[in-house]
Amino acid sequence: MRLTSSAGRLLTTGTVAAALLAGGGAAVAAPARPAQVTAPARPAPATVPTQSAPAQATAPAGPYARLYPLADWSARRLATADLVAAAKYGTDSPIDDPARERQVLDAVAAQAREIGADPEATVRIFRDQIEANKVVQRGLFRRWDADPSQAPTERPDLAEVRKEINRINGELVRGIAASQGARTAPYCGGVLTAAAVHVRHEQRLDALHSVALGRALRSVCAE
Repeated sequence: MRLTSSAGRLLTTGTVAAALLAGGGAAVAAPARPAQVTAPARPAPATVPTQSAPAQATAPAGPYARLYPLADWSARRLATADLVAAAKYGTDSPIDDPARERQVLDAVAAQAREIGADPEATVRIFRDQIEANKVVQRGLFRRWDADPSQAPTERPDLAEVRKEINRINGELVRGIAASQGARTAPYCGGVLTAAAVHVRHEQRLDALHSVALGRALRSVCAE
């Protein structure tokens, strides 16, 4: 399940700069590279990844600083999809798990209420997060079926993996709450695209995980 870096190398700093928009629609230069954007190496199948929080930009936080963490944590959540897939592959456990999905959505809605965030927006974004993880799982299943030599040789403990997913979920809920103004602004789409480009480059996401990241972020910007 090693991720390739070919997609990330095609991205340039110019792409990031061109996509960034400031409030009112004026173009701005690409922001300084956040202190913590270098992704950890993708974990071996049996290891739950330990992720550190993205560095916070200095105040006042601009739109990029508000939206970048959502792209970053979404990509980190996608990394756990590799482990979930490895835990389920070759077993009777289905990729679609409505009971688990309902549990996640109920939990994040409750967390949003506790911190004064919008539970409906939080659930909407997390539905996309769940679907994006299933995109990765299905893609890996197809890859392993086609080439069994690539299939995982260890089966992670799914309960432990879900603990890490729950931790990342909490970070995403807080990021959603902190980014409400940026998510509802007209420049959200352009800035979020720039953040996703940056994350794909920094974490060297392969084609499968890059597509899934786009799916994960579909509902971040309010319509």
